[in-house]
Amino acid sequence: MKALEDYLVVDFSQFLSGPSASLRLADMGARVIKIERLGIGDICRTLYTSDVIMNGESSVFHAINRNKESFEVDLKDPEDCKMVRELLMKADVMIHNFRPGVMERLGFDYLSVKQINSQIVYAALSGYGEDGNGKGKPGQDLLLQSVTGLTWLSGNAGSGPVAMGLSIVDMLAGSHLAQAILACLFRKITSGEGALVEVSMMGSAYDFQFETITTFMNDGEALPERTAKNNAHAYLGAPYGIYRTSDGFIALAMGSIPVLAGLLDCEALNAYPMLSEAYDKRDEIKAVLAAHLETDTTRKWLSILEPADIWCADVLNWKQLMEHEGFKALNMIQEVEMNDGYTYRTTRCPIRIDGELLVSAKGSPKLGQDNEQIINQFINVNSDIHEQRAN
Repeated sequence: MKALEDYLVVDFSQFLSGPSASLRLADMGARVIKIERLGIGDICRTLYTSDVIMNGESSVFHAINRNKESFEVDLKDPEDCKMVRELLMKADVMIHNFRPGVMERLGFDYLSVKQINSQIVYAALSGYGEDGNGKGKPGQDLLLQSVTGLTWLSGNAGSGPVAMGLSIVDMLAGSHLAQAILACLFRKITSGEGALVEVSMMGSAYDFQFETITTFMNDGEALPERTAKNNAHAYLGAPYGIYRTSDGFIALAMGSIPVLAGLLDCEALNAYPMLSEAYDKRDEIKAVLAAHLETDTTRKWLSILEPADIWCADVLNWKQLMEHEGFKALNMIQEVEMNDGYTYRTTRCPIRIDGELLVSAKGSPKLGQDNEQIINQFINVNSDIHEQRAN
């Protein structure tokens, strides 16, 4: 039995942030019902992050909405709203990531939902929070990376602001939302209380930088300075970075420069014996190290550094990763199947509980595929509406 079996999550969210939270709850056993707009559904169904179309819809939708059900409704239709309210009466959790004010207009704000289910955990995710002049702006990942300082940590010193290559703020906010929901579900067991959970993407992006922001505030508010080359962390000294070799790349984390000089047989590094120089002269050191590492292969350098317990790694692309023994040992790939028989491979939940992998063979839902089952099980409506929505 999975940890969240018998819990019902009603999920109004779309795109990535909210659905990433409900995906994690589904992986842990919760039943997740997506509330989707009539005829359109989650906008992510047609929001393509690439030209990869899977079974007529975007790859990102399939990746983040597996193991869920779809309930297709028109939230401007009073009868459909009545059905959704009946569903919410039986729910443990409700999630949405609409801009502030939208759920109030639809009649599904926290106070309204609390009136029909006082014990519900109501989880709201926004871009900029409920207060301030940003609350009406779109909560889009690149925009949040930009306004929260994240883009000044990646890339080299002369490269200007650099965005991360993933929707990292979406995923962080979704993770924080899932954490808070789990905490409130635990409290609900012990006290019977429901809860209002609020997470903003902006807050999550700030929290993600707790290490660097704390340094900034306690260092005279000096802005972080990236190294000119091989930057991987704006505050850490040499050798921290990724370096080209004669046939690929190698990543080096923290390490003693004099020790590296001896192991790599790099005489030029002996000119930097002081620990402070790893910070004060890190551009010089990295330039010396970069030139030296290009003289031989990644395998050669790893064969020297790994036995000496130097923190280092090969730099793999996805094809190489799939062949890596460490990746294979984790069994991170699962195959899932949609109701129409379409199958696809995707990642599994990275969590184990009591040694059990949290996997499910259930793929993403077709729009409205679960209407009939949901209506039959949860909703008391007249037969005309039943027939209209089931079809």
